[in-house]
Amino acid sequence: MTGRSLSWVLMIVTACVLRVGATQAQDVPGIEICTAEKKMERRTSCLQSNVNFLQGTISRLVTDSGQKIDAANRRIEALESRVAELRKTVAELQDARKKQPQPPVKEGGKDNAKESGR
Repeated sequence: MTGRSLSWVLMIVTACVLRVGATQAQDVPGIEICTAEKKMERRTSCLQSNVNFLQGTISRLVTDSGQKIDAANRRIEALESRVAELRKTVAELQDARKKQPQPPVKEGGKDNAKESGR
């Protein structure tokens, strides 16, 4: 294929993709304004469509929020267990520090570094 024919093919493919996307966008469900309908049957159908849309949206949101809450609870449990491990480690380190022999205290309570500076 030459560069010129390739550009034509790309333009045609792009036009087809855009056309398909435009036709799919028309069928997106959502809230409709039902007060414009004159016939009661059409108004009822419009209202029922709105109710179905809202019920589907609510059920999707309930599922999504339930999954997010479950994930957050699992994360909290993992963090709580990690905090417990860290507290245990800190307690062990403090115990080990207490068991170490303390350096001897110098007589007179003076520090050699202070005396050498004078």
